[in-house]
Amino acid sequence: MKQDSTRSIAYTVDCEDYVHVVKFNPFDSGDECSLIAYGGNNYVVIGTCRFQEEDAEVEGMQYKTLKTFHHGIRVDAIAWSPETRLDALLSQIRFCTAASDRKLRLFTSDLQDKNEFKTFDGHSDYINDLVFAPKDGQEVASVSDDHTCRVWDLEGNEKAHFVLRSPGMSVCWHPEEAFKLMVAEKNGTIRFYDLITQQAILSLECEQTPLMSADWCLKNTLKIGAVAGSDWLIWDITRSSYPQDKRPVHVDRARSFRWSRVNENLFATTGYPGKTTTQLLVHHLGHPQPILTGTAAVGSGLTWHRTLPLCAVGGDHKIFFWVTEM
Repeated sequence: MKQDSTRSIAYTVDCEDYVHVVKFNPFDSGDECSLIAYGGNNYVVIGTCRFQEEDAEVEGMQYKTLKTFHHGIRVDAIAWSPETRLDALLSQIRFCTAASDRKLRLFTSDLQDKNEFKTFDGHSDYINDLVFAPKDGQEVASVSDDHTCRVWDLEGNEKAHFVLRSPGMSVCWHPEEAFKLMVAEKNGTIRFYDLITQQAILSLECEQTPLMSADWCLKNTLKIGAVAGSDWLIWDITRSSYPQDKRPVHVDRARSFRWSRVNENLFATTGYPGKTTTQLLVHHLGHPQPILTGTAAVGSGLTWHRTLPLCAVGGDHKIFFWVTEM
């Protein structure tokens, strides 16, 4: 857990595998530590983190691995269930993965003897993103290169099926909008679906391609952000279906967009992994230039801490953490 100020990386954690994806638990698990999951070529590892920014008694950062799950195939995406608890009485870890064999896998563990997993079959191409229903965690939504968004129950039954016009890149389910799903397509369209009527109710346009990633702002349900081409784009859905603000950021192509979970004006973007490094930029809507620039050796994944202005990116046998200002 060493400090590394030269490249503005605050902390690093060494991992046993190449890290393809990393995800902080966005839900309160009942424990003072934050849960983090990362996925590699064969495993998913669940660990806890505690940072000096939230606990003066911690020197830098404390990381502890809770459990390693054998996955047997490359992990492409991870979603946490709101049913995950780390209480003293009853621990339950529940998460879902998307893998390169086009299947979803639902893992449930009490961190002791009970370890279950189910496989969800149905997608016919690469799965790009997935998310749990944020209130009760009883459904999972996924989007794929097969031009569909599917909603599943926890037994793997398909409950809804939306046909898209291009590959689905991102899917978001907002805790304050439990009956709506946001789906972002590679062709630059972002649609909102009503889960009761199973109809599209609103659409936004990038007017540029390829859209690689989009996110629904936790702190302000009217704000949507995305990266398409080499730009980031922001919408206020009450104003227009076209972006309110956009800016070129990454020289080649932008790869991911994530809103901070603590400030509606703070977000991060990453560029495509280059030959040696990936660029991470943290932006604040009040500032013309990025407020933080980081680089990681061939990074992948991007995730924000639930309560701190801190984000993480995976890399070659490492997770990198950056701390920014509010």
